Amino acid sequence: MPRPITLATWNINSVRIRTGLIERLVAERDPDVICLQETKCPDANFPEGVFRKLGYPHIALNGQKGYHGVAVISRIPIASVDRRPFCGKGDARHIGVVLDAPGGPIDLHNLYVPAGGDEPDPAVNDKFAHKLDFLEELSGWIGRAPAGMPSVVVGDLNIAPLEDDVWSHKQLLGVVSHTPRETAALEAIRTGGRWIDLMRSFVPCPEKLYTWWSYRAADWAAADKGRRLDHVWISEDLRTRAAGMEVLRAARGWDRPSDHVPVLARFER
Repeated sequence: MPRPITLATWNINSVRIRTGLIERLVAERDPDVICLQETKCPDANFPEGVFRKLGYPHIALNGQKGYHGVAVISRIPIASVDRRPFCGKGDARHIGVVLDAPGGPIDLHNLYVPAGGDEPDPAVNDKFAHKLDFLEELSGWIGRAPAGMPSVVVGDLNIAPLEDDVWSHKQLLGVVSHTPRETAALEAIRTGGRWIDLMRSFVPCPEKLYTWWSYRAADWAAADKGRRLDHVWISEDLRTRAAGMEVLRAARGWDRPSDHVPVLARFER
């Protein structure tokens, strides 16, 4: 029986600084496709040679200097690439590819949603206003039933939508990433588009599930004040092919880590 296709999504928080961590992910989990967010480098400076040596000849980039940036690195051929602008800002926050996968093409979208700053009031915080505007545009695009081919949305969506996606629902209700306005908007996009929350289909509530731990904690593991900011959504026609999911929590303790950890999704071919 052929092995499943493994897709990883990871906010790497600077790809050039943390190339070694991606090499370790490849050595330990051997994903077929890697979706990165916050690459923080223009396309010309992306370390493509490193990934080609690792066996990933297909690379699609949408980067910018010092900020944001998304990438798809793949062993599976990429048939087409799409880069969608949001909010007229020119930020590199989306890259879409069609994977020429065994069993038929898969439409894959990799997103980095704005973090939103600290104050959850769009009247006084332009960053939070931008986040809400981004979500509204996102709703108009993927907030409807996907059609045409099996589809996947991954990335750092910067929202922990469910009560069990944060260490304390009560204490974080007023904290950006878990405010009712954000969580309701994200869940409306997901349910309106009939997207399946793959992570929660394998780890249902009330089990806690986190993908991010702040750098501010002296001992992130002991405090364990995490949030699930990274997501994998799939269209209904991929449900029967979904073979597993893993949050690689141990990566938060690797040398010079990102504050996010990889999420891996597996699909039967």
